[in-house]
Amino acid sequence: RLVREFVAQNNTSQIKHVIQILSQEFALSQHPHSRKGGLIGLAACSIALGKDSGLYLKELIEPVLTCFNDADSRLRYYACEALYNIVKVARGSVLPHFNVLFDGLSKLAADPDPNVKSGSELLDRLLKDIVTESNQFDLVGFIPLLRERIYSNNQYARQFIISWILVLESVPDINLLDYLPEILDGLFQILGDNSKEIRKMCEVALGEFLKEIKKNPSSVKFAEMANILVIHCQAADDLIQLTAMCWMREFIQLAGRVMLPYSSGILTAVLPCLSYDDRKKNIKEVANVCNQSLMKLVIPEDDEMDEAKQSNIPAEPTSEESLSKPEAASSGDRGRNELDIALNQTLSFPCSCERIQVTLNLDGIVQVLDCHLHDTSIGMMTRIAVLKWLYHLYIKTPRKMFRHTDSLFPILLRTLSDESDEVILKDLELLAEIASSPAGQTEEGHGPSDGSDVRPGPAELHVPARAGQLSSPGMKGLECSPSTPTMNSYFYKFMINLLKRFSSERKLLETRGAFIIRQLCLLLNAENIFHSMADILLREEDLKFASTMVHTLNTILLTSSELFQLRNQLKDLKTPESRNLFCCLYRSWCHNPVTTVSLCFLTQNYKHAYDLIQKFGDLEVTVDFLTEVDKLVQLIECPIFTYLRLQLLDVKNNPYLIKALYGLLMLLPQSSAFQLLSHRLQCVPNPELMQTTDNTKPGTSYKRTAASNIDYTELLQHFEKVQNKHLEARHQRAGRAEQLDRRVVL
Repeated sequence: RLVREFVAQNNTSQIKHVIQILSQEFALSQHPHSRKGGLIGLAACSIALGKDSGLYLKELIEPVLTCFNDADSRLRYYACEALYNIVKVARGSVLPHFNVLFDGLSKLAADPDPNVKSGSELLDRLLKDIVTESNQFDLVGFIPLLRERIYSNNQYARQFIISWILVLESVPDINLLDYLPEILDGLFQILGDNSKEIRKMCEVALGEFLKEIKKNPSSVKFAEMANILVIHCQAADDLIQLTAMCWMREFIQLAGRVMLPYSSGILTAVLPCLSYDDRKKNIKEVANVCNQSLMKLVIPEDDEMDEAKQSNIPAEPTSEESLSKPEAASSGDRGRNELDIALNQTLSFPCSCERIQVTLNLDGIVQVLDCHLHDTSIGMMTRIAVLKWLYHLYIKTPRKMFRHTDSLFPILLRTLSDESDEVILKDLELLAEIASSPAGQTEEGHGPSDGSDVRPGPAELHVPARAGQLSSPGMKGLECSPSTPTMNSYFYKFMINLLKRFSSERKLLETRGAFIIRQLCLLLNAENIFHSMADILLREEDLKFASTMVHTLNTILLTSSELFQLRNQLKDLKTPESRNLFCCLYRSWCHNPVTTVSLCFLTQNYKHAYDLIQKFGDLEVTVDFLTEVDKLVQLIECPIFTYLRLQLLDVKNNPYLIKALYGLLMLLPQSSAFQLLSHRLQCVPNPELMQTTDNTKPGTSYKRTAASNIDYTELLQHFEKVQNKHLEARHQRAGRAEQLDRRVVL
């Protein structure tokens, strides 16, 4: 009544005096009953003031809010009731004081007393109605408080925060989307709350934001939120991870190349998810879409862009931020710190994705891919995805990628030992692209293979510094340097290191050697592969490995469908290139006597095959040697040598073929192979016609005429020289074994 009288008299000084007395002497008194009376009095003042209460809101609200912290729950309830009456009267006038009201309400939302909590909910609903009705809400001033409070760990406080975000989202005049980067991290942390109800509310809020993003992508600050999503795409909580991954998918598809500067962080988050099992099938599927969409953003123009243009692009996350999985934040401070890191890196980006000129930061991407290849714990699908990424980058940006080739090469070679055939296939595709890309060509033919990379060490091949050194000036048509017109300077380096790998890891050669070489013959030029490997093996000092490798190559050459064209090329020796290839293969094939004979059979050099078999009498005939002769007999019965068997019908023009086969027969013991070859030779017609003299007319043997410029005498001498080396090496091994036995006895 007193205040109404003062209002009628327009006596503002007396009104303020009354409010001051109620505040200082009652509401803030030490006596609880006085405080209750003061609160009731302040509410009565507000009712009496009516529409004029807005002029005195600061004086009315502050003492009431102070009582929100009172230890007496009854008094906190009175304070809540008083503030409800003050706000109800003032309505829109309280909006300038919204932040202090919100701060007080957020504390009451977590109050342990149910009556206080119930009263705060009434006040909360009233305040939400006022904000919804008004068009004067100060969102800019409110965001810092919201960002601070969103990191609360109290369930009721979180529920209160989410409810307000949902309300603000629903108001047409309030564009909360502009400030989403400020609160997105906190929302994802609330999404991991233990309460199903709170998680559901947070899901709804995030869903509404995502709908708004899809409607207005041009006004979205994608870059400012990219690192926030990267953090939560690695969360341990499945719901958080799936939601963040869905957001990432939409961001990549909507923002396009704006996301490229964050590729390394995105790949760090996405790649491990590709190996998830069916328990996380949804996350795996979304991650796969993210991976594919991000890959499509890399274009050939990225290989040509000036890297200096990156000065306007914010830095990518450091290795500590992008390569390590951040744990879920356990407190509000930690969450804010992570958000600060993310936002500090991106604030220089404009809002619109249409106005951004971005440049691909290849170093960060390659670092992440290399890190995943070195991690032996990652799943098969992740390894395949990493290799696909590297292959894609070599296709789209070969010039920039070749700067990283020397660092990637060792791990790509080690990946050939992977347990999965699919991984090996992708690895071989990538290595083949590196070996054949024009961007990898250096000024000198075999530049990358020179120097320290090919210096012999333990379990390494001893090879010439340059392939050209294998040729001697006087050998016409016997050049051993591989002709690789379609290959670059990394091709020869690849062949050297692949043979090194086989030499140091014999199990790989036994189990996957043929598979690897056959696939390479499909991906690259088969002639180049065999030519270069023969070239390298010619100088191999580990003779046992050289013999094993030659045997493997010979088996592939004779039996693989992928090498049909190469076999046809060698069968006739009509061209200088085919004769050059034969001579190159022959010199390395000499490491294994039986494979040398089989090569002569393939190339229809039957007289030379017969001459070689004559030399077998001077060799040490071992069980392994006889086993290889046995396998050769089995091969002669295969479709590959159909033409050879048919030539047995022409005894007159192929006498040395029959002599060579009889020579093999004489080498064999009385075994199944002996019986097989014996039966075959019994089918030769008119055996008496097989007699011949050394002065056979030149025109009688088409094959000998075709390869007339090959010095077979020199080849035979080379064969004897290589076999002498093998004999000496066997004696040395036997001597070392005998010495070891003596030490054991002693």
